[in-house]
Amino acid sequence: MVATAATSAIFPVASPPPDSGAKSSGKLGGSIPNSVDVRGIKSKSTTSGNLQVKANAQAPSKVNGTKVAVLDGRKTDDDVISSPPPRTFINTLPDWSMLLAAITTIFLAAEKQWMMMDWKPKRADMLYDPFGFGRIVQDGLVFRQNFSIRSYEIGADRTASIETLMNHLQETALNHVKSAGLLGDGFGSTPEMCKRNLIWVVSKMQVVVDRYPTWGDVVQVDTWVAASGKNGMRRDWLIRDSNTGDILTRASSLWVMMNKETRRLAKIPDEVRAEIGDYFVDSPPIVDEDGRKLPKLDDKTADYIRTGLTPRWSDLDVNQHVNNVKYIGWILESAPLPILETHELASMTLEYRRECRRDSVVQSLTSVFQNGVGDMAVPGNVECQHLLRLEGGAEIVKGRTEWRPKCPNRIGSFGGLPAESA
Repeated sequence: MVATAATSAIFPVASPPPDSGAKSSGKLGGSIPNSVDVRGIKSKSTTSGNLQVKANAQAPSKVNGTKVAVLDGRKTDDDVISSPPPRTFINTLPDWSMLLAAITTIFLAAEKQWMMMDWKPKRADMLYDPFGFGRIVQDGLVFRQNFSIRSYEIGADRTASIETLMNHLQETALNHVKSAGLLGDGFGSTPEMCKRNLIWVVSKMQVVVDRYPTWGDVVQVDTWVAASGKNGMRRDWLIRDSNTGDILTRASSLWVMMNKETRRLAKIPDEVRAEIGDYFVDSPPIVDEDGRKLPKLDDKTADYIRTGLTPRWSDLDVNQHVNNVKYIGWILESAPLPILETHELASMTLEYRRECRRDSVVQSLTSVFQNGVGDMAVPGNVECQHLLRLEGGAEIVKGRTEWRPKCPNRIGSFGGLPAESA
């Protein structure tokens, strides 16, 4: 009935007889009975064709399943009570923002659990470290940490630089002390060392590199400590390819204590020895000690000299002296370019004589113990002697390096994009 009434209001219907009392609608060409008001409801019962509307007729209580108000006669605006909005699919759903937040929380929790899972096979004595934070393994005596070789850590040969490997050694040494709960305020100092203003300083470093990792490789670094005489400590490192287990680098170092205020060497106090003694490993050095005496270089015996080297603020560590890794970069500053282009560093031995401060000016001296290094066809290894000294002549570091020929496919290679794509 409602649909029929609506259709009659829009489309013209047959005109009633002239005496029916109807009046013309004027707009749609139909006619509206005189007894029907502008709301389309007839005040009295009447008949118009097949459509009959009664004022007091019982209107349907629902239209399409929705309750509607019934108007009895003509009502004013005050008499009409508005009904609540119809209940539809949209306004019955929960708060979308709360639902989205719940889904996001569940997804992040699942992703974290997925990353924590170890899908790689491993030996019983290995603990996989997916985030590279490092862990203590092997009866609490060895610290192990993984590193991924980044693009900014490789050099012109597309392999990790020696400075990158040295930074990995330093990082694992500090994290070892931290994981053991012995890290104080100093650079690797224990709480008892901090009370006495004592710090560790390296006196000798030996490094042997069998193969350099490349961009994207993951290396596993193991480190441990041992006693060295009465007042020294030895720290060893072993770097492996995490996928194959192949040994890449071995390193061994000797450390002594220095008073942070007086800058003089000191004995190991009994309280400090009690802190670190339980972590000492009874094992020989991983690199056989090179007992050969390093010759003294000067302006006459050196083949190459680089002067005017000064530390930057970023080269200083928390103890306000130049980081020992920076010394290696300074040593290579005076290495001849033909060696750097055709050979790679295979091993080095460094003896640290004096610390370098922020206002120091350094000179780098290198002597090559093989003739004709500039010739690309020279076979075999090359040995060099090095010296870092202050402008006044005081020795900072003495060293020896050995170089082996590069693989042919790495000679003349360069980093970055090809020239036509740059």
